[in-house]
Amino acid sequence: MFNKLYNKTLELAEKPHALSMLAIISFIESSFFPIPPDILLIPMVLAAPSRAWKIAFVCTISSVLGGLFGYYIGYALFDVIGQPLLEFYGHEENFARFTDQYNEWGAWIVAFFGLTPFPYKVITIASGVTHLSLPTFILASLVSRAVRFYLVAALLWKFGAPIKTFIEKRLGLLTTLFFIFLFGGFLALKYL
Repeated sequence: MFNKLYNKTLELAEKPHALSMLAIISFIESSFFPIPPDILLIPMVLAAPSRAWKIAFVCTISSVLGGLFGYYIGYALFDVIGQPLLEFYGHEENFARFTDQYNEWGAWIVAFFGLTPFPYKVITIASGVTHLSLPTFILASLVSRAVRFYLVAALLWKFGAPIKTFIEKRLGLLTTLFFIFLFGGFLALKYL
C-alpha cells in the first residue's frame, strides 16, 4: 500500500496542478500524511529549475501552515484522548517532566527535526501537546523548513539530476551534522 501511495504521489509531479498538489502534500505531511513533500519537490524543480524558488516557497509556507494544524491536533485532542490515558496509567508526573524538558529545549527540537527526515508531524503534535510557545514554534518551524526546502531546491537548481541521489541518501546526515556543530557552538559559547 505504501509503495502504491508513493508512486501515485510521484505521478502528481508531472501534472499541471502540481504546485497546488505540492502545497496540499506539504500541509498534510506536517500533521498526519506519511510521505514527505520532497518526492514532489525534487521532480518539480528538476522539471522547471527556473521555478525552484517559487516551488520551495510554496513547500515551506504550506509545511508551516500544516505544522500549525499538527500543533492544534496535539493541543486540542490531548485533553480528550491523551490525558485520560496518562491518568489511567498513573504517568501524569512523568509527562509533566517531559513537558518541562520539551519546552525548555522546544525551539531547538523543532528547528532540528524540521531540518531532518524525521517525521515533522511528530514534532508538531508534540509541540501542541506540551503547549510550546506558539511564536517559538512558528519561528523555529519557518526557519528550519525554509532551510530544508530551499537547500534542496538550490542543490537541484545548481547541479540538476546528478544531485538527486545525493540528496535522497545523504541530506539527512548532512543537516544533522550541521545542526550538531551549530548547537555545539552555542553550548561552547554559553559554558566557556
